[in-house]
Amino acid sequence: MISVTSNFVGQRRFLCLLGFFLLSASPALMSQEQWIDFVVEKDSNIMSVSLDLQYYMQKPNYKNLIIVGTSFKPCMNNGFPLPDSLDDLYSYSDSTATVINQVTRNELIGIMTFKCLAFDVYYAKDTVGVREGLKKLIGKNFSSNKTYLTIRRDKDWEYYFNYLLPEPLTEDFLMDQEYLYDLVLQGDDLQGLRKVRHWIYFNKLKNRLKMTERLESIKFSIDSIRYDRNSKWPYELQVSRMDSITPKRISDLTTLMKILSAAYQGQYDGWGTDLLEKER
Repeated sequence: MISVTSNFVGQRRFLCLLGFFLLSASPALMSQEQWIDFVVEKDSNIMSVSLDLQYYMQKPNYKNLIIVGTSFKPCMNNGFPLPDSLDDLYSYSDSTATVINQVTRNELIGIMTFKCLAFDVYYAKDTVGVREGLKKLIGKNFSSNKTYLTIRRDKDWEYYFNYLLPEPLTEDFLMDQEYLYDLVLQGDDLQGLRKVRHWIYFNKLKNRLKMTERLESIKFSIDSIRYDRNSKWPYELQVSRMDSITPKRISDLTTLMKILSAAYQGQYDGWGTDLLEKER
């Protein structure tokens, strides 16, 4: 098993994890700096979303939603791409983007990957000729794929704000998502219970003792206690419990740990777990 650890203290950044799989988008399409990656639970499976946050505050006057999708093989047991499937995904994304670009002004705003399917999400100025152009392209070059096409009016960008945009969009959410996303890209489906470890630091021994008692009362195991005389927070406490790490559950769990840490004047320093690949 591979251990993955999340650390919060001192980290101030958005996620930029696009260098691993990049899902269905080619490097040319993903050159912007404001993309974030996260995962959500959908129909008891994990769906990943890559989203361009630049439209959170200001969006162009494009009122038409276009979603183009394709199946891909090979894929991991959790439904995410293997390296051998990336060239075909890049080819599909680049080709469909070329058709849309030739017909109308548009912006690629999101990408979804779910159960061996990848979708590129656009907002476009116009849609005249888009459907015909994409059908011609797909029929000529991608007829062996399962393909998907949705075109509809969405003047208020409801799909972006109500379906794709995570809520709440906080730094803590993004920090949790960095490690969930890394697990998923390695084949984990985030299902089931597993040992989840947590680290908390204190500047007073009595506060660590009180926190230890509180955590034991809610079924946490005390894995280790340490003292570092050179640290401003010298009293370390490492605990663990069998828990779920689905996106909602890990958010609730880390929120609980931060609240308890603050109550006992400690600093919560993140969580860690082990990679569990989905069995066939």
